[in-house]
Amino acid sequence: MNEAQPAGRKNPLRLLLHVPVPWVFVLTYLVGVALERAFPLHVDDVATLPALNTAGAALFAIGAAIAAWGLITFRKARTTTVPGRTSSQLVTWGPYRFTRNPMYVGLSLAYLGEAGLLRQTWPPLLLLLTIAYLNSIVIPLEESKLKEAFAETYDQYRKTVRRWI
Repeated sequence: MNEAQPAGRKNPLRLLLHVPVPWVFVLTYLVGVALERAFPLHVDDVATLPALNTAGAALFAIGAAIAAWGLITFRKARTTTVPGRTSSQLVTWGPYRFTRNPMYVGLSLAYLGEAGLLRQTWPPLLLLLTIAYLNSIVIPLEESKLKEAFAETYDQYRKTVRRWI
């Protein structure tokens, strides 16, 4: 339990930990699509930009590549990708040299790219909620497990590599 919370009270957002993080992105995006249909935000100047397709496609491709690189690196290291489970080793190579969370960075970029390709406004706004959830619930849990498992080695890594970018 989080030390900042009174005994007996749990953060309801922790229930989302039972949902794999990529699905949190997908579900948030789908809620954004529903909002887009129900309450369209008309941002005509942005929607008509011809470069939006190119930028969206590029962001999507870059994001997917970064997320895949992070996942492949974890698979090669034979460590877990599940928040709350203890990692078998501290991964500090590949994309983890640049960011402690390349899969989250990649998923965020791909999400924004998809919204650009489809010229949607609500999904990018809701992405802020997903990032807030990751920053306040998921990443602190992961970091506490890594600190517990790798102590000083993890502290040194945290000092040299940023959480996001």
